[in-house]
Formats: sequence, structure tokens, C-alpha cells
Amino acid sequence: MRRLERDVFPHIGKRAISEITVPELLAVVRRVEGRTLDTAHRALRSCGQIFRYGIATGRCERDLSRDLKGALPAIKGNHFAATTDPKRLGAILQAMDAYSGTLVVRCALRLAPLVFVRPGELRKAEWTQFDFDNGEWSFIASKTNPPHIVPLSCQALSILRELHHLTGEGKYVFPGARSSMRPMSENAVLVALRSMEIAADEMSGHGFRAVARTLLDEVLGFRADFIEHQLAHAVKDPHGRAYNRTTHLEERRKMMQAWADYLDRLKEPS
Repeated sequence: MRRLERDVFPHIGKRAISEITVPELLAVVRRVEGRTLDTAHRALRSCGQIFRYGIATGRCERDLSRDLKGALPAIKGNHFAATTDPKRLGAILQAMDAYSGTLVVRCALRLAPLVFVRPGELRKAEWTQFDFDNGEWSFIASKTNPPHIVPLSCQALSILRELHHLTGEGKYVFPGARSSMRPMSENAVLVALRSMEIAADEMSGHGFRAVARTLLDEVLGFRADFIEHQLAHAVKDPHGRAYNRTTHLEERRKMMQAWADYLDRLKEPS
């Protein structure tokens, strides 16, 4: 509903559904595409649901969204399981908080949605990368290779301080179960998720990135470039220059705290 209220209703929401034309609908999703392609696809699917309901109730004769098949560029890249339904996400977060495994894995589970970095970046995190005084985690992004900063929310810092008592004398924040000289297994988080009966098509370690990308935009309303930069994607300014790691850092700091607070609200009993 928030997606419709923000991106669709202001442009065609007051029109009779039978009067809307294909070019008008295309113009609507093109505006969204300018911000984020994924949300544009979601908006078009939502419109299609409305048109099909209109057909069933005699308000219109056809689903215009079908005429726009192929009008939007395909979303490239691998699909990682992730649920963006806030209610279900809250239940998953509650289960992760209650995980009864080792403290190392439990902290990795709790930290993953707060920082939404790539799984390999999380499990290979080193204590020397963390600045507790300034609330920052600095490292080289694994895919795009630029220096990257993750502003740490109060919740993330609390988890890290809890874990520091156990692993702080070693190199890795999340050391392996068999040897502290190696990082945690790449399957540790995934195995923990499955042990809590969180289905493979609901959430993966990488899926927290997709969750943050969608909900920060569609629910919390943060600017797409703030989100993309925090995801360590290749973001450029209007002049084509790549942003450096400190670009919009204060705004991203506020965003990361707002995100952590939002996740806390999702976990509250309804």
C-alpha cells in the first residue's frame, strides 16, 4: 500500500480504472524506474493485481500491465531468498534472537540484518576494522573493492561488545568452531537459519541485503543513493564521479540507526 500511495496513486489514483491507458501506466513505472528498477517491477505487479480485480468486478476489461511486459529492463544478478513482508520478517528476527546455538553464531545472526553486508564480509570481519569510539566498521568491499564504511547502530555496537568478551583477543570477530585462526564457516549462518525452520525460499544470509534495499526505500523512505552506497554498490554522482566511502556518511549513520530501530519494532509482540 505504501508503494501504491507513493508511486502510483498521485499520478493515476483518482482516474476511473477503465479510463487509464497503457502509455499512462508506463509513465508511472518509468518514474519509479528512475529511482530503483526493483521497485518499478513491484509497482507494475501491484497495478496488475488491481487491474485483474477490476476485471473480476466489472470495472475494466483488461489488465494493462500485461501490455508492458518487457517494457522495463530485467533485474540482473542472482536471486537470493529474502522475505520483505514486515510481519514475517519480524517473526524471523524473533527466531534469530532466540537461537540457542553458540554465541558466535548467535551474534552473527543478530548482526547480519543490522549491517546487511555480504555474507563473506561478515564472517571474515576482523576486530582491527572496528572503531567503537566512532561507531564505524571499515573494510574493503569484497565485490567492488573500494574502501567501505558501515556506520554502526547502538544495537550493532551492543552485539559486538557482547562478543568482544569472547573473541576480542583473536583476529576474527566470528572465528571458526574448530580453529580461531580461521573465520566462521560460510555455511554457519545458513545452517542456523534452517535449524530454526526458516525456509530456503524465505531467507538466506545474502537475503538481508535485499530486505534492507526494499524496506529502507519503500517503508522508511530513504533516498536510493544513500541505500545503494551503504550496500557498497557502484554509485556515481550527477557528474559521473564515484562516491568515496565518506559520501553522505552522516545521513547514512542516521539511516542505519533508523533501520535498527525499525527492526526492533518489527520484533515487538503484536
